[in-house]
Amino acid sequence: MVQVQGHWDPIFGRLTWSQLPYNDPIVLGAFVFSVLVGLGALFAVTYLRAWGYLWREWITTVDHKKIGIMYALVGFVMLFRGFIDALMMRTQQVMAAGPHSIGILGAEHGYLPPYHYDQVYSSHGTIMLIFAATPILAGFMNFLVPLQIGARDMAFPYLNALALWMTVVGAGLVMLSLFVGDFSHAGWVGLTPLTEMAYSPNVGVDYWIWAIQIGSVGTTLGAVNIIATIIKMRAPGMTWLRMPLFTWTALTANIIGLTAFPVLGVALLLLTLDRYIGTHFYTPGFGGNLMLYADLFWIWGHPEVYFIILPAWGMMSEIIPTFSEKTLFGYPVMVVATVAIAGISWSVWLHHFFTMGAGPLVNIFYSISTMFVGIPTGVKVFNWTFTMYRGRLRFETPMLWATASVFMLLIGGLTGMMLAIPSINYMTHNSVFVVAHFHCMVMVTLFASFAGAQYWFPKMFGFKLDETYGKRVFWAFVAGTFVVFTAMFALGFKGMTRRLEYVPEASWEPLMIVEEIGIAIYCAATAMFFWQIYISIRDRNANHVDMDAWQTGRSLEWMTHSPVPAYNFAVIPHINARDEWAWRREHGFADARPEHYEDIEMPLNTPVPMLIAACTTGFSFAMVWRIWWLAGVSLLGIIVLVIIRSFERDSGYIITAEEVRRIEARAAGGAPRRIGAYVSGGVTAP
Repeated sequence: MVQVQGHWDPIFGRLTWSQLPYNDPIVLGAFVFSVLVGLGALFAVTYLRAWGYLWREWITTVDHKKIGIMYALVGFVMLFRGFIDALMMRTQQVMAAGPHSIGILGAEHGYLPPYHYDQVYSSHGTIMLIFAATPILAGFMNFLVPLQIGARDMAFPYLNALALWMTVVGAGLVMLSLFVGDFSHAGWVGLTPLTEMAYSPNVGVDYWIWAIQIGSVGTTLGAVNIIATIIKMRAPGMTWLRMPLFTWTALTANIIGLTAFPVLGVALLLLTLDRYIGTHFYTPGFGGNLMLYADLFWIWGHPEVYFIILPAWGMMSEIIPTFSEKTLFGYPVMVVATVAIAGISWSVWLHHFFTMGAGPLVNIFYSISTMFVGIPTGVKVFNWTFTMYRGRLRFETPMLWATASVFMLLIGGLTGMMLAIPSINYMTHNSVFVVAHFHCMVMVTLFASFAGAQYWFPKMFGFKLDETYGKRVFWAFVAGTFVVFTAMFALGFKGMTRRLEYVPEASWEPLMIVEEIGIAIYCAATAMFFWQIYISIRDRNANHVDMDAWQTGRSLEWMTHSPVPAYNFAVIPHINARDEWAWRREHGFADARPEHYEDIEMPLNTPVPMLIAACTTGFSFAMVWRIWWLAGVSLLGIIVLVIIRSFERDSGYIITAEEVRRIEARAAGGAPRRIGAYVSGGVTAP
């Protein structure tokens, strides 16, 4: 067992009062703000007497739609936290530019001491990729895939809930590290040897390890579920070449997830063994190899890029045809391109090492394979363009976000082709030019996620988001994006490197001020987004929608009511065409109703996933602080809960045919329903 530095006792491990942030004004302010927000939420739920409703309808649910909404909610909350980190970093850099920049709050330059800045830098990347983008996309996939293939739920509803709660635990650990202890200062990739105990004796790296490890378990479980659902639960007539493009991208992305995230798990397991029991897998002086970690991490890391971008392209492939009022151009080619990108994603990871002495033949191979990705990606861009060509284009908010996402893909893709050339990569490696390129690719996913949120929000909740403020948010966000990243590309050409807490070159300051202006525009867009949510909920009855909120939807989810009842489809549909809902609308079957209904069996809610997550939180927190007794008790609790669950036999309930008829009649009448009005436990929520 590794002997840790400093205090340790059998009851509290390494945890002491000194680990609380009372002596750091920035962290203390964030802590007070979070406590006030939390107390406000608790008061509101108590005042509205909503505890029972939250327990029955959300906390214990196994409904894929509610799980998808909770995934997306976790992702958007973490997205906001990651944005705050970005705001702090850019503000630090613009304040700390030049040799004569002053320092405040204990910092020699700017306002963040170096160790604190490194933690913010690490948490920003970790949050944005693993706990913001991934949960948001998992939310869309959970909500949409069963609807698009004509299924009632996921193949494994209980496993679906468990995957969600594992993700919540991982995100919660990142948030907890802000207030109890610290976070990793070794970058979001975990730069070795900085993650070894000799260089990071505090608990920051431990928080980072356990957060990612547990979040990865959730992602892997979710991948198993989505793949099984698509393969085994498609409605009659839903052949492979009739599946919507979003479902295809969900399938390929989760094949990547199922095969890539275990590699990350192995990389972190070896690092955990180094830190906890004294092995030396990554310690060069003791027979280890630094590049072993880098190889394992990027074997996961670059397929992960396509894990988060393929579903975004799937959303764009659903939204653009809807607002072009045309079928998607070149559907079979788009399917082939999607599968090709997923395959090629496994052959590009070494382009991160062009400057690390791999040799010319290796560099040439990975340079060419990286460029190959541009071929199927270019196919997608051309097909989206030809879909819009001569279409009846309607630039409503979802379409604006989708088309902007295409433009971001062009910028990110073309700069990616530049970086695929080893000679250019040598010159720009570790510069903010690379950071700007990568952020443009992430912005493709973010723009598509905002498009998807605007597009499918009516299907989730039964009313539209406010269109006027939606467009204001869009234009402000796009303006902020181009201001920030144009300046960042220019700074990359001027030689500015990444991870700078202090910026020695004063001539870079004007462009960093431009970046800060872009961040201010982002802040305005964020404020307008929150206001859009508020007024949309306030005016929800006026913005109530029927089944097809946009009147030109094409895939099967628009055949269901808004919001969707627990059983999704009163009768499992038979699929006649690729764009089934558009086919039914064009052939006069949109208003057809079944002559009779049958009883529907649905899975029961269960608190077990949430309880396992609570025990997992206790276990991971105990491992971070080396509180061994708590780790043992928590692990025992997980084992006991799994055993109890294994003995449960009656896991379903029946919605009678008469009740289905009553729900369908009410939904067809167009009566507005409050948020979250789903069938649960055989009872219709008012």
